[in-house]
Amino acid sequence: MTKISVVIPVYKSENSLHELYRRLKASMAPFDNDYEIILVEDDGMDRSWDIILELSKMDTRVKGLRLSRNFGQHNALLCGIRMAQGEVIVTMDDDLQHPPEEIPKLLDKLAEGYDVVYGTPLQTQHGFWRGIASSITKLALQSTMGAKIARKVSAFRAFRTRLRDAFINYQSPFVSIDVLLTWGTTRFAAIPIQHHPRQGGESHYTFRKLVLHALNMMTGFSILPLQFASLIGFVFTLFGLAVLLFIVGGYMIHGSSVPGFPFLASVIAIFSGAQLFALGIIGEYLARMHFRSMEKPPYIIRSRSKEEEERFSERKGL
Repeated sequence: MTKISVVIPVYKSENSLHELYRRLKASMAPFDNDYEIILVEDDGMDRSWDIILELSKMDTRVKGLRLSRNFGQHNALLCGIRMAQGEVIVTMDDDLQHPPEEIPKLLDKLAEGYDVVYGTPLQTQHGFWRGIASSITKLALQSTMGAKIARKVSAFRAFRTRLRDAFINYQSPFVSIDVLLTWGTTRFAAIPIQHHPRQGGESHYTFRKLVLHALNMMTGFSILPLQFASLIGFVFTLFGLAVLLFIVGGYMIHGSSVPGFPFLASVIAIFSGAQLFALGIIGEYLARMHFRSMEKPPYIIRSRSKEEEERFSERKGL
C-alpha cells in the first residue's frame, strides 16, 4: 500500500482541528494506517498549536510543525511538503471546506497515470469580491503555469512526492505550490468534488491578499509582465513615429509647423507614462532579485511535536 502524507497548513483553526482529525482518520482507514498527517501551524496566535500537540500525543501518525511567524499558506505548505515521508502527498485546507471523504477519489485518479490531481469544487462558497479575486488569481496562474489545467486548480490536490525534487533548492520567500509543480511534470488532471461551507470564522484570504498573490505569481514566476511592458513601449514608439511623420508631412506641404502645443504635450505625457510603467515593472523584478540575493528563507520552524522531533533527529544522525 502506498504511504500517504496529508499536509495541512493551519491558521486560527482551533475550532475545526478536532473534527478535521476525526474525519481524516475515518477517511484514511482503508489505507491500513499507512499514512501520516502533517499539520503546519502558521503562527495564528490561538490554541491551534496546543491542539496539534494534543493530537500528536494521541496518534503518532500526526506530526506537528510550528512556524516562527506567519509566512502564508503556500510557504507553510512547502514546509510540510519537504517534511513528508509518503510516496503521495495530499494537501487540503484546515477549515473543512475540502471534505476528507473525497481524498480516495483524488488517489484513484492519480493511479490512472497522472502526477498531479486537483479537486475542483462543484460550487464555490465565496462572496462576490472573493470570487472576482479568485478569478484574477487563476488567470495569473494560467499565464504563469502555461497549462490549461490552471483554471481548475485548488488547494485540494494530490501529487507524487518525487515532484518536489524539481524545486528542492527553491529558496525564494515568494511561493506558489502550483507553479512549482509545473517544474516537475505536465501530467495534470482535475476531478469535481464537493466544496462545503467553512466551519466557523471567516476566510483569511481577502480580496487584497488574493490580488497581491496574483501579482507575486506574475512577477515572481513569469516574464509576461515584462513582455507586456515591452509591447506597450513598442506600440507607443510606432505611435510617436506616426506623429512625427504627420508633423514633417504637414511642414513640407503647408510650409509651416502644425500648431497644437497641447497635442504635443499630451504625446510627451503618454510617452513618459509608458516609460514609467515599464520601469515600474522592471523594478518589481529587481526587487525580487534583491530578496533572492538576501537568501531570505520561505519559512522557519519554531518547534516540532515530539514524534516529528525524534524523526528529525534520526535524519540528522544519518
